[in-house]
Amino acid sequence: MSDLTADAVATEHPGASPAGGNPTAPGGGRTVASAVPRSLVDRLAAGVTATAEPSVVETVAPLTGERLAGLPQSTPADVEVAFQLARRAQAAWAALPVRRRAAVLLRFHDLLLKRQDEALDLVQAETGKARLHAFEEVLAVAMAARHYGRAAQGYLKDRRRGGALPVLTHTVEARRPKGVIGHISPWNYPLELCVGDLLPAFVAGNAVVNKPDTQTALTGLWARELLIEAGLPADLWQVVIGDGPVIGPAVVEHADYVSFTGSTRTGREVAQRAAARLVGASLELGGKNAMLVLSDADVDAAAAGAVRACFSSAGQLCISIERLLVHRSVADRFLERFVSRTRALRLGGGLAYGADMGSLVSARQLDTTARHVEEAVKAGATVLTGGRARPDLGPYFYEPTVLDGVTPEMAVCGEETFGPVVSVYRFDTEEEAVSAANSTPYGLNSSVWTRDLRRGRAVAARLRTGTVNVNEAYAAAYGSVAAPMGGMGDSGLGRRHGADGILRFTEAQTIATQRLMPIAPSFGLDDEQFAAVLTGGLRALKALRFK
Repeated sequence: MSDLTADAVATEHPGASPAGGNPTAPGGGRTVASAVPRSLVDRLAAGVTATAEPSVVETVAPLTGERLAGLPQSTPADVEVAFQLARRAQAAWAALPVRRRAAVLLRFHDLLLKRQDEALDLVQAETGKARLHAFEEVLAVAMAARHYGRAAQGYLKDRRRGGALPVLTHTVEARRPKGVIGHISPWNYPLELCVGDLLPAFVAGNAVVNKPDTQTALTGLWARELLIEAGLPADLWQVVIGDGPVIGPAVVEHADYVSFTGSTRTGREVAQRAAARLVGASLELGGKNAMLVLSDADVDAAAAGAVRACFSSAGQLCISIERLLVHRSVADRFLERFVSRTRALRLGGGLAYGADMGSLVSARQLDTTARHVEEAVKAGATVLTGGRARPDLGPYFYEPTVLDGVTPEMAVCGEETFGPVVSVYRFDTEEEAVSAANSTPYGLNSSVWTRDLRRGRAVAARLRTGTVNVNEAYAAAYGSVAAPMGGMGDSGLGRRHGADGILRFTEAQTIATQRLMPIAPSFGLDDEQFAAVLTGGLRALKALRFK
């Protein structure tokens, strides 16, 4: 079928598709151009720190391939200015009580939920994802805002610690803001991985210079406006936009701490630059995440969960599943249900709820996805469903794809596809499944399915990933915002969420006050007598079970 004929089929018969392809969802009537008008783009672009006559780069709406926005490009000199402005604002912000800073997050929470349709339109327009998957970003950011708005005082409060000498030494551990955080955020989750990571940085007393990916910068700029409306000082959040290899190093060069989400290759470069300056960094990087379907799994529930795990945001989710490890005894039943559900997913690019999966973000992502599938098929893999682009829907649509017969030499086996492609592997023993799951250098997320929850938690404990979901795809662990989330191995350093997610943006300071006597020979004791007294004291403290 030609592209022209496919367009006609999709237009005349909503829900129709090329023979054997995924059905299409209704469009919803609204266009990207109407949802993201030029006036909105110009207003948001004014929030970028850039020279008076900056160069401009144009972005494209993935759903249609049409021009979306022209955005000013910052220079390394602009980055320096951004840090100067942020530093001036940070001092006054850090002087405020934590409860005052936390109140901004709680007001932002309410504004975000009230105006979520604006955010959903921008996320869809810039990423091409389905509206339900865009809503996951709103949900995640609102949960983080509520959590840190309520819990920040507890995380940041001074804590009494055991002193050098009981009673005589009063010791407190305090938390001080790092200063100005350099935050480099990716295109795939432009709301959650931008502002979601910045909320704990702000409430901890920091300022931020943020470099979002140019393709999805409007979403972050919109969130910045909303936070300013909630009470955040405008200069506290600086936004710079530009080519990653040029602007990224400039951000790292000036930052007091670096927060980065992106590829493992770039993450290594960021870590090296930060280490050279002796500043800390947290890095969430790539993954080749596995889902284990054990012999006693509820096959229907596992199949439904696998669809969410593999095809949310068209597979462009750091914690999505790209490897399905299925016990041989249930593999046929599982695959029958999983392939059927996958084949029924509705593809669409409407700015409304209804589509089960949207578009890839760019030609580059489409090319990688298609190459992985084509190379695998040529080498002997079988396509159980999908395996083709859908230009009848938009320039970067690709059907959700399930591959069988994938072998280790195929790129799709070990490399991160970051697209709607999953490979199926059968196993006979639990040991074999755990070994296969742990066989890559990555360690970001995994999923285990079983009717025996004790067994599921035992298997989870053996998986070398930062998060493990039992009987859920990814949302259970990621949505537990009081618990840390991050990767092991080549999947990164540090954690977001929970205590780790806010304390990474602080410096620990110990303040110890000595009373009555110094920790030195005194009261007429000579050196030897002083040493003998302390030796006896140490033995007594151990006997009394002091920590």
